[in-house]
Amino acid sequence: MRGTFAALLVAVAALTGCGGSDEEPTPTPPAPERPALEVGVLEGNPNLLSPGAVPAEFVAWRDRLAALRPRYVRVLIDWEKLQPDPSAPPRFDLPSDGCMRGGPPCAPHNGIRDVLGALAARRSAGEDGWEPVVVIYGTPDWAAREPRAATPRGGDCGLSDRAREPDPAAYVALVRALREEARAAGVPIRWWAPWNEPNHPAFLAPQRERCDEDSPSTSAARYARLVDAFRTDQQPGERILLGETAGYDAPRPSASSVTEFIDDLPRDTVCSSSVWAQHVYVAQPGGDGASSSGAPLAGDADASGSPELMRAVLAALDRHDCPRAHHLWLTETGAGGPRPGRDRPVDAASLDAACEAMADALASWRDDRRIDVAFQYSFREDPAFPVGLTDAQLTTLYAPYGAWEAAVTPESTSNGCGSPSG
Repeated sequence: MRGTFAALLVAVAALTGCGGSDEEPTPTPPAPERPALEVGVLEGNPNLLSPGAVPAEFVAWRDRLAALRPRYVRVLIDWEKLQPDPSAPPRFDLPSDGCMRGGPPCAPHNGIRDVLGALAARRSAGEDGWEPVVVIYGTPDWAAREPRAATPRGGDCGLSDRAREPDPAAYVALVRALREEARAAGVPIRWWAPWNEPNHPAFLAPQRERCDEDSPSTSAARYARLVDAFRTDQQPGERILLGETAGYDAPRPSASSVTEFIDDLPRDTVCSSSVWAQHVYVAQPGGDGASSSGAPLAGDADASGSPELMRAVLAALDRHDCPRAHHLWLTETGAGGPRPGRDRPVDAASLDAACEAMADALASWRDDRRIDVAFQYSFREDPAFPVGLTDAQLTTLYAPYGAWEAAVTPESTSNGCGSPSG
């Protein structure tokens, strides 16, 4: 048997070219495709989300949003607005005029209830994606853990009463009410972000004991208590989306950098989820997004999608040595003006530059195996934070839309801005 086996080996070697055959070598298998980057979007008007009948002014724009095939839709829960009175339950059906800060086109709807209903309708129709991602913020006066936010010593850090840490019991009651609302709508919530931008003074305050960037950050402890409160009531199948942090790469007197915030969090908090949500905006080349010493809402934006910040965030998370390595969801991004969130030029050259910057950022995130999702903020432009894909009046589709459309079209050979894809 051994002799027969040896003869077989010789025969196989001859057939496969081991003895100087002129046959072509076996082709190398193709490299695996690059990991996909899922797309999410923020849009709070159900007329731009619903697959059913909507007012005529919204139809074409609803279809443009649907063409992006969003895997996730970010749903903002402004607690103070929904439940100003503790004697009444949260008004998830709070009426809205459907305008954009008073401007047309308008179409009345019933707030969060109709948003959840629109997502449920998409999923009931068999469409993939359209999964809600809930983000909570805005503490009602009655729900604050302390009577008023303590004013840090050393200056005015622009504190807001609605940025106070909420009482855990009141917070859990809100979560339960929202969970039931979603179930009634037919679209259970799987992803929960316990709080929005906990390193920003507009959402969680105070950030420090003193209004001084050298003063230790205190916001991480407040945020950890919120995460703990959610975990006490977390249901099977629900996932925590940690962070939702503003993209500050350096400490401010009034705000915490992302890395110091992560470093200050308890390991148990950081390891409670393997997904971290980060906000990162894309400035046009030559913009001054990172030059402010204050706390701009867009954080420290740059034209490259902030790869240095992404590496620093992942390194800070890795220092906690959790059982599972964290991945990033970029839950707020977009390309507006030279400084995102401020005035946006809408001439053709500026919009083309914004598109190219957005396309470059999306390409770099797509190629990073630890970045899973990018969320456009927002679809319809908010004049108070102009980084949308359409104008507020729903008359113009801005050039950066093309970058997002190309990102969800695998066969595209263009970056959506007229240049070859990378």
